[in-house]
Amino acid sequence: MQKRRLQTVCRSTLSLAVFTGFFLLSGCLVGPDYQKPVFKLHSRWSADSRETPSAPPELADWWQRFNDPLLDKLVSDAIAGNNDVQSAKARVREARATLWQTTGTLLPSIDGSASANRNKSAGGPERSQYRGGLDSSWEIDLFGANRRAVEAAKYGLDGAKEDMRATMLTLIGDVATNYAEIRGLQQQIALAQRTAIAQRRTAQLTKDKFAAGAVSQLDVSNAEGQAATTEAGIPQMEANLATTIHRLSVLTGQSPIALDDIMAKTGKIPEPKWPIPAGVPADILLTRPDVRLAERQYAQATARVGQKEADRYPSLTLTGNISTSATQPGELGKSSSISWSAGPGLSIPIFEGGQRIAAVEVARAQRDQSFINYRSSVLTALEDVENALVSMSKERQRSAKLAIAANSYAKALSLSRSLYQSGNTSFLELLNAERSQYSSEQSLIESRVSITKDYISLMKALGGGWDGAVDDTKPEIVDGYTGPHIRKVETESKTR
Repeated sequence: MQKRRLQTVCRSTLSLAVFTGFFLLSGCLVGPDYQKPVFKLHSRWSADSRETPSAPPELADWWQRFNDPLLDKLVSDAIAGNNDVQSAKARVREARATLWQTTGTLLPSIDGSASANRNKSAGGPERSQYRGGLDSSWEIDLFGANRRAVEAAKYGLDGAKEDMRATMLTLIGDVATNYAEIRGLQQQIALAQRTAIAQRRTAQLTKDKFAAGAVSQLDVSNAEGQAATTEAGIPQMEANLATTIHRLSVLTGQSPIALDDIMAKTGKIPEPKWPIPAGVPADILLTRPDVRLAERQYAQATARVGQKEADRYPSLTLTGNISTSATQPGELGKSSSISWSAGPGLSIPIFEGGQRIAAVEVARAQRDQSFINYRSSVLTALEDVENALVSMSKERQRSAKLAIAANSYAKALSLSRSLYQSGNTSFLELLNAERSQYSSEQSLIESRVSITKDYISLMKALGGGWDGAVDDTKPEIVDGYTGPHIRKVETESKTR
């Protein structure tokens, strides 16, 4: 008898497996299949020149071409410690877990149960009742609702990774920009200090001339006023320097004053090496992480249209149950106490007031928004590159002229001082020469910083960024034992 029951269970299980396999093999997908859009782009940038040729750009670790070890270290520290990057890593872990969770809908679910009861009726003997069983269900993905959900989750994971890359790209650009501004401010402060010392010497010389009756009090006042004006600008520049260093410290994930000692020593302004290949417009579709993110979001929205479309079709669920009951634990395995059931269940949506059709339309409208956002991101990327190329090229031309002007004004100042000391020119000429020389030197420093910042903007616009390994698997907060336990007094959690 027991053998016959087991044979019946096996035949039924085999029939159920064949039935399931048939529906899985015959299952189909509804909704649109994703097709990556094709955009018509120009074959070259408008500012393409010998300085920025259309050769493939060198985007990986672009900041290392400044040959500044301190900047390289700051970038590495920022990638490891910046809070925005850590948040982006957490979003990748979230998307990965979501994919894992969604993939589970393609598999059957099995639950076990067990119970033991002891009861007694009035005047009757005490009785024990033991039960055990397994319940299973499996939603057959006839029209691909679950598979579309998995597809959307995969695109979501891809998007989270691109979001992390975009975060790192922005971070590296911000670190390099603040570093260049710090070096520029340090040079401006040094220039102001040198100029103020020279102007104080001129003021003293003017006082001596006034004492000898060679010049008027007006010249003395102008000389002292100019020196004081130059000195008055130094504290503001020092304040700007301090705040920029604080910003750089926070970007690296440290306290605002962490880099005060490291950045105390004046260094040179990072300078890009020419020529700088810029590639062709089509490159940004592959290299810009924000563009790639927008494309993955469009793909995800397309998959969700299919998911909502599949909800309009019938759904099939296979269920099975095996249970056993007995008055003694040792009798639970006997065939006489085992019962089972298995069979399909079909659910057909008939009338829901148009809710499912509306849900499809919502998904289609969201897909349109994602596509428009993707198209907009492409245009914005093109604009960013064009602007950076023009700004860098024109600023380089301006810097060349400023260098000539600064050199000429330096010669004019030297000559004016000699003539003024010998009494062959007025103080007004010397005053103008000092102002012109200081202004031209300041403008030249600012221009050199601008060229570097334009280069950084170009690298960001082209999609250059971190090319090293990034571990996105480690959680920020590490829990201890989380299984069954008695709640303890609140303690601090461990963090990386």
